[in-house]
Amino acid sequence: MSMWGGRFGAGPNELVARMSESVSYDKRMYAQDIKGSQAHAIMLGKQGIIPKEDSRKICEGLEQVKEEIESGEFEFKESLEDIHMNVESRLTEVIGDAGSRLHSARSRNDQVATDMRLLLREDVDEIVQLIRGTQVTLIELAEKHTETIMPGFTHLQHAQPIVLGHHLLAYVEMFDRDASRLIDCRKRFNFLPLGAGALAGSTLPIDRTFVAEQLKFDGLLQNSMDAVSDRDFAVELVSNLCILMMHISRQAEDMVFWMSQEAGWIELDDAFCTGSSLMPQKKNPDMCELARGKTARVYGDLTSLLAMMKNLP
Repeated sequence: MSMWGGRFGAGPNELVARMSESVSYDKRMYAQDIKGSQAHAIMLGKQGIIPKEDSRKICEGLEQVKEEIESGEFEFKESLEDIHMNVESRLTEVIGDAGSRLHSARSRNDQVATDMRLLLREDVDEIVQLIRGTQVTLIELAEKHTETIMPGFTHLQHAQPIVLGHHLLAYVEMFDRDASRLIDCRKRFNFLPLGAGALAGSTLPIDRTFVAEQLKFDGLLQNSMDAVSDRDFAVELVSNLCILMMHISRQAEDMVFWMSQEAGWIELDDAFCTGSSLMPQKKNPDMCELARGKTARVYGDLTSLLAMMKNLP
């Protein structure tokens, strides 16, 4: 029986269960789910909502569950629908009844909203770090080519002479704006939704500020309905990633042209190229071409998110 099945006389149809499961993809949030649950459990104990001993057992049990997931021992069950219930079910198996008290003053609605912010916060930090590394590489390469003359193009026609270093630094500027947008976006979504419950909060004496401090959020989302329904942060983040991918695609297109026989300005290492099963003379800059292709996928993700959100009340 699922967590929500108390009033039902039987479990869902197998097709319903398969349609409803999300653990096959939201299991990537296991670390964030456990981190958020530990902060919630500590708060419950501090506030006297559950015994402190139960709070301690929950935190220790969650560490064991995390270790099982990371070692590959954990069995994810589609019947438990999502990462939240998979973790909580296993926790209760490990520590007994104390595990069932973890869900006090919490809904999966505010739980998943919290997990997503925790995950995307880490993802943004990683992406920004990768962008900075790319900028450093481009700057170092530009410094080596301050006198390497090449044509500047308009309409793909030779226009004015430039140096290669100047061209490379154009992408440094683009990537700098990308990093700035991501950092700004992170600031906007780094607020805690936990405590909003299903949509109208909780009557229990929770301490949301304490949880926000534990999880390093900058503050609290103030309206409970907005807290659980808001996905602006995901739309904004993917919008920013679309612009980043556009810049990556533009640079990739430059490299495809530069490596063509018509230009012949650069040679990519064999390790980053592929060949042809029919034409052995070919050396294809497939990594650049794949970067262009994957850009379209990110654009599609943005369209999907916007279409999904447009009719939500």
